[in-house]
Amino acid sequence: MATVAAPKVAVARAVDVEPIDRLEEKLKMLVGVIDRLRSESTKAIEDNQRLSREVESLRARVTEAEGTIGELTALREERELVRSRVSDMLQQIEALNL
Repeated sequence: MATVAAPKVAVARAVDVEPIDRLEEKLKMLVGVIDRLRSESTKAIEDNQRLSREVESLRARVTEAEGTIGELTALREERELVRSRVSDMLQQIEALNL
């Protein structure tokens, strides 16, 4: 009966290896997923840093533009004041010529 028991042990060992093979395959897939997620995480961090720098640059430009708008408004007001004064002076000159 020893000869009959030996093939059963060999078959049992072959059957027991299949779940281990499946587990190994799943672990390899999991390692692949983890590697991909790490890569994506690194890329996301780099993108975030790049976008943060862009945001800071754009904020600086907005601040500069706001200052320019303030200057432009002041110059327009000054121009209107000069026009008004020149108009008043022209009216005074016309009044003297009569």
